[in-house]
Amino acid sequence: MNEKRPSRHTAKEKAFIDSIYFYLRLFCAVFVLIGLWFTAINSAEATSRIKDIVDFEGIRENQLVGYGLVVGLNGTGDSLNNAPFTEQSLRVMLNRLGAGVGDNDFSTANVAAVMVTANLPPFATAGSRIDVNVSALGDAGSLRGGTLLVTQLLGAGGDVYALAQGPVAIAGFAVQGDAASLVQGVPTSGRITNGAIVEREIPFQLASLRKVRLALRNPDLTTSRRIAKTINAFIGRGTAEPLDPATVQLRLTPNFDGNIVDLLTDIEQLIITPDQVARVVIDEQTGTIVMGRDVKVSQVAVAQGNLTLLVTENPQVSQPNALADGDTVVVPRTTIQVDDPVDAKLGIIDEGVTLKDLVDGLNALGIGPRDMITILQSIKSAGALQAEIEVL
Repeated sequence: MNEKRPSRHTAKEKAFIDSIYFYLRLFCAVFVLIGLWFTAINSAEATSRIKDIVDFEGIRENQLVGYGLVVGLNGTGDSLNNAPFTEQSLRVMLNRLGAGVGDNDFSTANVAAVMVTANLPPFATAGSRIDVNVSALGDAGSLRGGTLLVTQLLGAGGDVYALAQGPVAIAGFAVQGDAASLVQGVPTSGRITNGAIVEREIPFQLASLRKVRLALRNPDLTTSRRIAKTINAFIGRGTAEPLDPATVQLRLTPNFDGNIVDLLTDIEQLIITPDQVARVVIDEQTGTIVMGRDVKVSQVAVAQGNLTLLVTENPQVSQPNALADGDTVVVPRTTIQVDDPVDAKLGIIDEGVTLKDLVDGLNALGIGPRDMITILQSIKSAGALQAEIEVL
């Protein structure tokens, strides 16, 4: 016979334990809701790494340019009438190479004068290779199959930084017959991968600097201050200082064990929430409208309606019967149609609406992109659009 074991807790103790479990479950539920709320807020804000929103002082490309000749073309080169500089350049080059052409006449159908451009990467060392772009300067029909001769690539100061040479890769082509022609892509522009060798380095010792500036790609006071605060919180106070909306200055502090390269490496992965100015960008040529997230509109009423007049001419020919005495005349017949939409409504946009509400409200009125441009400019003129309008 089994006997019941007496309960170890009294009724009051069991009630107390149940209440503790209840409050624990309630606390966990509230904690989860708060976590989800913060997650939603953080996901609504676009975050970026520092390296993605700034340019580091000294770490930059340098543009190079040169003039050269492309040879080996199959009759698609420059003509003497429209590009006399091609003949002059070819004559000078041949005389320099000892060919001794003198003043003899020759054809340049297989030669084209070109401009060669390239970007010298930061800290490129002598002997490294870079890509170059080749573009026809004269009236050459195509650069397909051509080879660029040795071309000096100059910097802004006129110094030679690289030498380019090699076969030109062309993506486009041109075909022409007696009665038709076909052109696909741009056959007068090409590229030479690793086509230039760096001959001169740009002297810049980044590791020896004690200070360096960060240039914001989208200048903003709030973003500049956020970058400085994040860096100081990670490295230490006095490391970063916002100088203006576009510049944050870094300096090596005594407590930092390393050079400026180590400092930049440590901070470039830090996460920042960039701020942006409320702006509406309008391209009137294509009818494109781009609005920022912070665009707000004060309460305003908007009405939009288009009056369309359609005039159609259908002239009719009136001629007499076969045995009648008369002339054939043209009788004008004009039809005028007026399209005045009666369903155009006056819509009210409430104060402080978001970007989504603004777009939904304008779409509800049946407004197209080009009409929307005019409406946005009118709302701005009325002082109800709390944003900057930039027309491209």
